Amino acid sequence: MLKVESKITNRVKVTVTPQFLPNDIAPAGYEYYFSYTIEIENNSDNWLKLVSRHWVIINSDGHKEEITGEGVVGLKPELEPINGYFRYTSFCPLDTNWGTMEGSYTMVDKDGISHEIEIPRFYLVAETNIL
Repeated sequence: MLKVESKITNRVKVTVTPQFLPNDIAPAGYEYYFSYTIEIENNSDNWLKLVSRHWVIINSDGHKEEITGEGVVGLKPELEPINGYFRYTSFCPLDTNWGTMEGSYTMVDKDGISHEIEIPRFYLVAETNIL
């Protein structure tokens, strides 16, 4: 069963739906491989452009990895005010059967003002009986 997580920051809603990918789908060398689909809804009065991301990934052994980069999936999406929307799917390998991800997006408005939008913590779980 998928555990969907949502969070609203400055009237921007981020919804995450994670999914475990079985070994026959995962690339070679990854025992635990997950996809996550993110929906970003801009309900603010500002046009926003997603310029960067920051992820904190923690496996079940407590190993923490931080990842930063420009845009998402090679794009810097622009979201129109009130109901602007962007959806994408990405992937995360883990070396344990469960872990968490959370982070933030940096978005800029037309005046160049930065807005930090939180990505809620969500669980990557290979077995339904872990949590």
